[in-house]
Amino acid sequence: MKTLILFVAWCILFVLAWPLAILALIMFPVIWLLLLPFRLIGIAVGGVLAFVKALFFLPARLLGYRP
Repeated sequence: MKTLILFVAWCILFVLAWPLAILALIMFPVIWLLLLPFRLIGIAVGGVLAFVKALFFLPARLLGYRP
């Protein structure tokens, strides 16, 4: 559904201002490639935080605590 709404919005933009729509179509992959390292850093930080949380709650789990 999100893709359909995005496509309809792009079609409306294409009718109203076609140079801007073409520029948006060309710039989308470039911006996606520029933001990719930040996504990878976010995944890595999330993994480290999950590891620290597991390490922090390990003594309680060893003693038998169940949420």
